Amino acid sequence: MIDPIVVVGIGADGWDGLSPSARREIQAADVVMGSGRQLALIPESPALRVAWPSPLVPALPGLFEQHHGRRVCVLASGDPMFHGIGVTLVDLLGAERVRVISHPSSATLACARLGWAAHETQVVSLVNRPVDTLLPALGEHARLLVLSRDEHTPAAVAELLTKHGFGPSRLSVLGELGGPDESRLDGTASAWAHEPGARLNVIAIDCRADSGTLRLTRMPGLPDVAFTGDGQMTKHEIRALTLCALAPAVGELLWDVGGGSGTVAIEWMRTHPLCRAVTFERSAARVGQIESNAAGLGVPSLEVFGDAPAAFEDVPPELSTPDAIFVGGGVTQDGLLEECWSRLRVGGRMVTNAVTAESEALLLQWFSKCGGQLRKFQVYRGEPLGGFTAWRPQLPVAQWSVTKQSKGDAA
Repeated sequence: MIDPIVVVGIGADGWDGLSPSARREIQAADVVMGSGRQLALIPESPALRVAWPSPLVPALPGLFEQHHGRRVCVLASGDPMFHGIGVTLVDLLGAERVRVISHPSSATLACARLGWAAHETQVVSLVNRPVDTLLPALGEHARLLVLSRDEHTPAAVAELLTKHGFGPSRLSVLGELGGPDESRLDGTASAWAHEPGARLNVIAIDCRADSGTLRLTRMPGLPDVAFTGDGQMTKHEIRALTLCALAPAVGELLWDVGGGSGTVAIEWMRTHPLCRAVTFERSAARVGQIESNAAGLGVPSLEVFGDAPAAFEDVPPELSTPDAIFVGGGVTQDGLLEECWSRLRVGGRMVTNAVTAESEALLLQWFSKCGGQLRKFQVYRGEPLGGFTAWRPQLPVAQWSVTKQSKGDAA
């Protein structure tokens, strides 16, 4: 029987902070792997020490194959299963091949220092993500912990908060948590002037918004002014109804066909950090506006492809089987709905909006073949008319939504 890879979490307090069982695993190992900083925290032993190469993940299979049959111990920062190497190794080797000995995570230690309830505090990792990723979590009186990439992350976060109307937010940067050089810097985002401190740090944010800051929640139906571009978008009333029909759930993948300004895909991704989306847009100018909106609303990982359905072939395998498809443009394009339907997984949802008589007629044909639900929405907006207010009708929108029941469903 092959010994499992043992992953030991180690904090800034090093060897002194390890449990007896964690120490025994390190001392019994033939090979100890970890970063140079982590390896320096443990005493000398006969074990071979292997510092992580860069890039790390592509090298892991070869490393473990090289040391097959030996007792391997991997050092991890804090809790290995909290944004740590433990997750990567379980994905690579399987849970049965990995045994984890945890240590308090940096988030747990930060909450202990701040007196915050850990179960009520959202954590956002910026270790390998753009700083814009923080935006969907912002809200008046929200308490957030941010896992930093390095010592420059606090200043970048302060700048982001100030730019987006959260300059009054209170920041605490907690460095080297649990170690002899533990530090703390406090201030507000708009007045942040501290020099870069500890490379290993967690940023605590007590969010406060400027008066007049636009409220951007995770609930579908953001105001249209939250998006920039040429105005080609699903308007916010219809967008809210469309997102409800698409019914995003944690970790699901959306294909947004005919992206325009990217509104539906962006709102889908904002509903939960694990929701994913790709969008298809033929206009190069609109591709740029989709990418700008995605970054500005905190989902910079939204991927944009070209003209559908030809660009379906460009989607990588991990994004090729959508849980939901929204067709917001090009409904009457020859073969488009057929291609979308063939790509949708069994149990997935397809939602299509139509504003012309021709596209509405096509939806009726599909409804007759595949079932589902047909709805028609008419939105009126109150607008000035002289000294009075009149109801201005928007274009009516027909919507067909359906769940794919089996591979043999009619198409």
